[in-house]
Amino acid sequence: MPGFFFSHNNMTELNGKEDCKLAEGKVHKKKQKAFGADFKSYLKCMVPHIEAGIKTSNSRNVMLSAEEVIQWSQSLEKLLASQSGQGVFREFLKSEFSEENIEFWLACEDYKKTKSDHLHGKAERIYEEFVQSDAIKQINIDYQMREATAKKAQDPTHTSFDEAQKTVYILMERDSYPRFLKSKSYLNLLNQLQTNTSK
Repeated sequence: MPGFFFSHNNMTELNGKEDCKLAEGKVHKKKQKAFGADFKSYLKCMVPHIEAGIKTSNSRNVMLSAEEVIQWSQSLEKLLASQSGQGVFREFLKSEFSEENIEFWLACEDYKKTKSDHLHGKAERIYEEFVQSDAIKQINIDYQMREATAKKAQDPTHTSFDEAQKTVYILMERDSYPRFLKSKSYLNLLNQLQTNTSK
């Protein structure tokens, strides 16, 4: 019966293949660990947690007080005037898949402070991101306003987005804001701060 002979080269090839399998196994385990970590962070994102809002405010060295959080319930204007309020409200809007509203509103606020020679570039970015009919973060405005805003953005002034911004503000004020005030995220935050104050 003929024997099987392996040349030295074939043996190194085999050993190389075994090494690859071992290496692949190690990589596979690493991938599993990475997947586990990714999955944990994904779950953390999915669980609505107000601590994120608190951490954001603390990272700016702003201590959030119960009084400030109570003021947010007086008007949307007071909520948006607060950096922390914007952050917590944005997290709430993300949970409702409508964060484009606050992002557009903030982009418009920033746009109004823009120097005249930078208006054209910023107007174009805001239009492409929020206004045009296939925008990634398209805001909820009617066809006429979309067309009017498009025309204003082509020859931009500091008031180019005022009408659209006002519409989005009213939409947030009538729709999202009342739900935010009744949401667990807002009520838990308020309760937590009031408990800390009374200690």
